[in-house]
Amino acid sequence: MKTNIIFLTIIGLMFMTQRCQPPKEKINYPVATKVDTVDVYFGHEVSDPYRWLEDDNSEETALWVSAENAVTKSYLDKIPFRPALEQRLTEIWNYPKYGVPFNKGENYFFFKNNGVQNQSVMYMQRGIDGDPEVLLDPNKLSEDGTVALSSLGISKNGQYLAYGISTGGSDWNEIYVMDIETGEKLSDHINWVKFSGISWKGDGFFYSSYDAPKEGDELSGQNQFHKVYYHALGTTQKDDLLIYEDKDHPLRNFYAYLTEDEKFLILGVTESTSGNALFAAKLDKLNNIEFQEIAAGFDNDYNVIDNVGDELIVITNFEAPNQRLVSTKYDNSDAANWKEIIPEKENVLQGASFVGDMLFVQYIQDASSKAFFYKTDGTLVREFELPGIGSLSGFNGEKGSNTAFYGFTSFTFPSSVYKYDIEKNVSEVMHTSDVDFNPEEYITDQIFYESKDGTKVPMFIIHKKGVVMDGNNPTMLYGYGGFNISLTPSFSVSRLPFLEQGGIYVMVNLRGGGEYGEKWHKAGTLQQKQNVFDDFIYAAKYLINNNYTSSDKLAIIGGSNGGLLVGACMVQEPELFKVAIPIVGVLDMLRYHNFTIGWAWASDYGRSDDSEEMFNYLLGYSPLHNIKKGVNYPATMAITADHDDRVVPAHTFKFMATLQEMDGGENPVLVRIETDAGHGAGKPTDKQISEAADMYGFIMYNLGMKPQF
Repeated sequence: MKTNIIFLTIIGLMFMTQRCQPPKEKINYPVATKVDTVDVYFGHEVSDPYRWLEDDNSEETALWVSAENAVTKSYLDKIPFRPALEQRLTEIWNYPKYGVPFNKGENYFFFKNNGVQNQSVMYMQRGIDGDPEVLLDPNKLSEDGTVALSSLGISKNGQYLAYGISTGGSDWNEIYVMDIETGEKLSDHINWVKFSGISWKGDGFFYSSYDAPKEGDELSGQNQFHKVYYHALGTTQKDDLLIYEDKDHPLRNFYAYLTEDEKFLILGVTESTSGNALFAAKLDKLNNIEFQEIAAGFDNDYNVIDNVGDELIVITNFEAPNQRLVSTKYDNSDAANWKEIIPEKENVLQGASFVGDMLFVQYIQDASSKAFFYKTDGTLVREFELPGIGSLSGFNGEKGSNTAFYGFTSFTFPSSVYKYDIEKNVSEVMHTSDVDFNPEEYITDQIFYESKDGTKVPMFIIHKKGVVMDGNNPTMLYGYGGFNISLTPSFSVSRLPFLEQGGIYVMVNLRGGGEYGEKWHKAGTLQQKQNVFDDFIYAAKYLINNNYTSSDKLAIIGGSNGGLLVGACMVQEPELFKVAIPIVGVLDMLRYHNFTIGWAWASDYGRSDDSEEMFNYLLGYSPLHNIKKGVNYPATMAITADHDDRVVPAHTFKFMATLQEMDGGENPVLVRIETDAGHGAGKPTDKQISEAADMYGFIMYNLGMKPQF
């Protein structure tokens, strides 16, 4: 790249009147220099003039980011109701929020946020009726709340807490250790941990990490040669015992975890986000671990939930797209010798765990939770009664214990925490959410519509009672559609002002997700990825054709893979939507695999260097490469963050530089770049509120809403 890139940065906006309508004047965007960069794929030349924006360490990129943020801030500052919106968000955000408790022996642990604390605090109580005391307060790890707790593991004897922290939203973690009894932070410190759990064995734990990256490559360099280590307390990282590596396959990840009795070490090996190989080792001694293959990769998923003696209990979609539960010897690799405990059913098996003396098994039915108790031989005992249609979370309990804890939420049901008596089959409310919201004023419908190819797709529609379906309602359409991830009902404080002001919120369960098992997932991957975009587009058309809204009143939103969804749909059907919000989106489909962990997404996307056929398919929908000159695109605010090392911000930078160059309409096309933040996890509350105020302010303003706060 040329080092003398010249900027013509024009910051500021044309005069805008203080009314609740977006301005008609053309915004003067920062002008980004175009550099003559061309890639050749199978003989096809593809220009990439903003390649220099991939360099997150350059002064030129920093200047462009600063100029873009200045233009965006100037625009947002002129939205007359934005201060009142942020005040309303702060008010309704400020209520106590509790996590689901879990226990190790006699000690119970849970997280709580008093209201608008930047990070939730970890508490411990001695015994189920003990007084809670602060064990670890992440808010004290940084002045601005940008250091977050990212992982934790408690030793089996309950003496030690190992915890991972993330700085500025990065996926990179550091691990520290605390003596739980004294609260003393020990000398142990581990760096460059990524995509790892913390699994204790005796006075030490297993974790996964990479070698230290080259200086300057920390947030964008490709992650290679993952390794599994064992760390003994009181030693330094350089003395950690290497447990597993693969020098022949740099683009594989390894995740090690233990059965509850610490008898078996389980190793999952992945090449992507879908499918894994599975190994197990009997832990007789740490310096001679011999893994036995249970299942070869990488066509199916295998996950050990625990063991019964020498039998491992495994959830798998092998010969069962909706998943089933089987048992196998730890050294058996022949599926013919598996014992089926719970066969595949019509609904998708989401998870299972041993609680008390039974198996607790969770399913998903039409994008909502269902759960059942089974005996360990697979005999059904009873259905677990949930508070309603919604999402179950964190059913935490131990073998032999009669007590478990769980959370439940839905679109109009704020998150609540329950204690459950297994023997009596009785739930008791522990914590409800005291949020300023009356669920009786709202209604939730689930409808099934036809996509382009006739496939029935479900979506949830939430709005205030009494809203008249006259085709004029401001509506926000949200989706994801990828990586076998299921969207289920959940409560969001940030959505409340939009709903309070008469907006309609819609969540659609697109193909590519996991709501209907592996077949549903595969139907939205690789050369069927267009199905996902068609599902979303036809959801919008259904809402318009059935008078919920109109194109002038419709906003679309999605993050990460959902950011790709929004980017692809807005360039394919620009006149269908009024507002588009792609958040931390995967927007350059030709080069995504070159950054950090992007290579792992190829099972869903394919790669531009796989074949000419795959290259052409990706080029056909890649949002960056399908922006056309002179088109009137929706009002767009792309959102990213400078420390996002999952989907690097270069995706958004190049997309928005191109959109601003090519756009032929009068709608604003802006980019909001958060500092000291990442892909989303661990973002401090004050940044969440500020981002929500900007995003919903932009949406409501450009949909012509006139909110009264």
